[in-house]
Amino acid sequence: MATFDRITSVPTILNGQPTIRGMRLTVRRVIEALAVWPNWDDLCREYPELEPEDIRQALAFAARNLDESVQPL
Repeated sequence: MATFDRITSVPTILNGQPTIRGMRLTVRRVIEALAVWPNWDDLCREYPELEPEDIRQALAFAARNLDESVQPL
């Protein structure tokens, strides 16, 4: 089981969306940014507050929360 000690959900921050370490940076935004900057070094230059463990946990959190049902395209 993965632990998500860097993923936080606080009702007063972005309506409780999962964020990175309580910052106003959502897990969703990190995943979307990875599509633009797949190289972690580039992503960290764009978001200097991110650490490699933040990115790893965001990916693991997203993977764990994907619905396993098949969605039509």
